[in-house]
Order: sequence, then structure tokens, then C-alpha cells
Amino acid sequence: MTTNVPLSGQRLWDSLMEMARIGATPKGGCNRQTLTDLDSEGRHLLRRWAEAAGCTLRVDRVGNMMLTRPGRDPSRKPVAFGSHLDTQPTGGKFDGVLGVLAGLEILRAVHEAGIETEAPLMLVNFTNEEGARFSPPMMGSGAAMGLFTEAEVLAKQDSEGRTFGAELARIGWQGEADPAILRDIAAFIELHIEQGRLLEDAGCAIGVVTHALAQNWLEVTVEGEEAHGGSPMAGRRDAMMAAAPLIAAIEQIALATRTAEGEPGRATVGRLSVYPDSRNIAPSRVWFSVDTRHHDPALLARMAEAIRARAAGVAASRGVRIAVADFWHSPLTPFDATLVGRVRDAARRLGYRHMDMPTGIGHDAVYVARRVPTAMIFCPCHGGLSHNEAESITPEWAEAGMRVLADAVLATAGIAKG
Repeated sequence: MTTNVPLSGQRLWDSLMEMARIGATPKGGCNRQTLTDLDSEGRHLLRRWAEAAGCTLRVDRVGNMMLTRPGRDPSRKPVAFGSHLDTQPTGGKFDGVLGVLAGLEILRAVHEAGIETEAPLMLVNFTNEEGARFSPPMMGSGAAMGLFTEAEVLAKQDSEGRTFGAELARIGWQGEADPAILRDIAAFIELHIEQGRLLEDAGCAIGVVTHALAQNWLEVTVEGEEAHGGSPMAGRRDAMMAAAPLIAAIEQIALATRTAEGEPGRATVGRLSVYPDSRNIAPSRVWFSVDTRHHDPALLARMAEAIRARAAGVAASRGVRIAVADFWHSPLTPFDATLVGRVRDAARRLGYRHMDMPTGIGHDAVYVARRVPTAMIFCPCHGGLSHNEAESITPEWAEAGMRVLADAVLATAGIAKG
């Protein structure tokens, strides 16, 4: 499909490096958190680039950017692609940004060649995929797909009490369009770095993402009793000493919960708070988050049951109270078989070594897939390192992902004849 389309890997790489200057960190990464002045600067740069390639911009009420190039047949729904420009506080240059700027390169190349597609093409920059400043993540795509209400998104607060809606308006990126218009697209395809090392280890340039793992997030609160650090150990109800073996057990539960093929679950304790947080006091309360994921939804549920059972055992033996509360759940989400086939065919036709794989990480495409035919493409990243200033990929990996994305997008949109 892309034989006569003048796609430029060098221009893609140059664009990635230019965007990376906005919010550049001393260690070579990016801090361009959502709804900051730097986020606004990145958005304006994308707008200038896309409008120069013949696109028009619409922005919805939660800040999602939709840059559209018309097709020959105005009755056809747009074929959309993209990702996000926001980063973690100590993020890299490529997470999300690669998908947006690879999509931009497609629009530039089609515009330069004077190619007309049957369906319109739409580049999307979703708001707040990362969830670093405003939690939870993937708010823009979640609101667009009806998984969050606009009101709850706009009311979210950051750690300093600033609301999402006020900050969106402050930086000038609160549009008037209904986010639900993104449900009325023909397809969505997202290119993203893998954020793991399976592709690199296998020597593959392309990951054909078939589905997203089921996820279940929990919150655990351990309540004991404060005690002076110099008091006898006997009789203490130390919340930290109860939390520690439970946290260690969570890892073992994930490793032991395996599919018939031997694939284990995944579990992460990523946040922890301690009260009263004093060096010489045995704490009375410890709170921590638990992120669990699995290929098999039934085994994911079994992991939660095992964590609750272990918590009850630790509570009884330590004389503390432990509450395990549900926080968030995402079901196993398959991607559209036809679009996945187009991605696979494109990788094969272009001569890239590739492999089928799931994503264990949430992406905008995972939410979009609940409403719209969707596919994902992965390219490798060195050592699987992401959400880190040292995150890196090669120009060749970026170009391979961009060319597979272009092939799949144009095969879906159709190139007008004559």
C-alpha cells in the first residue's frame, strides 16, 4: 500500500527530537505532564505541523485533539491513528509520542504526494494518557468511549488541588466538540513502544498486538497500633511488619498463578504510605496499592482471592486489621481480528521480522477497542525501559513501526483511484 508514499524515517526522527526539546530533562528524558504549559507548547507544535500537511483541527471538551485530512467519500467514517504527547515527570522521548508523530509523518507523506484516500484520515492526540498529574490514566480516551463521564474527568484534582477542567481551560485547550464523536470512527490503530523486552530479545522489529491482558487493581490498608521504637518487640501490633510479608507474598502469588502453558500472573506494589511516618515509631497504619494482571481472567480473579486469603492469615497472626478493597478493573480486551491481520500482513509484506503478543500495559487503544475496531503495533525499546529518562529506541525501529502503521492505515482507508 505504501510503495508510492514518500514516508521519511529521517523526518520522523527529527520530529521526535524536536518535540523532545519541549520539557527536556537534564538526563535526556522529558517532563511534559498533562495540562501544563509544556503540554500546551507540544500541542501547538503538533497543530502547526499537521495544519501544514492539510489537516483541520477539532478539540473536544476534555482536550482530545483530532487532526483530520478529508477523504474522497465524505460519507465514510474517518480512519484514526495516534496516541498521546503527555509524559511522566521523568519520562522518555518516545512513550506515546512515537505513535502521534508516526501518524503525522503519514499525513505529511500523503499530502506531499497528493494522494487522496477514500475515507478521511484522523490523527488523535489523547489527553492525559499517563495519569501522572491527574489520576486515573487514559482519561481522554476513557471519556471519549464513555467509560468516564466528562464531569468526573473535569473535576479531578492534582496533588496541589488544581482541577483538570480549570487547568485545561487555563492552557487554552478546552474545545467545544463532544468527546463521543470519537466513537464514530471506522477504526483506530496505535503505534507504541513495547515497554518490555520481548521484541528486542527475539530480534523482532514489530509486535503484532492481539489483545490486552485483564487487569485488577486493589488497595490494601493495614491497621495496627503505634509503639515507641524502644519498646519491647513482644506484643507489638506493627502495621509495617504485617504489611511486609503480605507484599512479599503478593509476588509469590503472581508467580504461582500460571496458565496451562506456564504463563504466570503479574503483580506490582507501586505506592505505599505509612502513618505516622516517624523514624522511632512502629506505624499504626500502612496503605499500599496492588496492580495485578493476567492472560486468563479466571486466574486474575484467583490471584485476588489468594491475596485476600493471605491478608486474612497475616492479620490473624499479627493481631492487626487488613482491608483489601477493589479499586479498578479492566477486562481482557481483544483487538479487531481484521485490523490485526492487516498489521501482520503489513509487517510480512515489508519484510520485518515480527511476532504476535499481548499488551500487559494499558493504552488508549485498549479503551478505544471497547467501542471501535482497533489494533496496536509495538516496536522494541532498549532493555524494555520506559517511564524513564533513559528510554531509547533506534531510528530503524521507529521507521519500521511507522511504515507498518502507514500500510495498515492506508489499507483500511483505501487509496482513491484515478
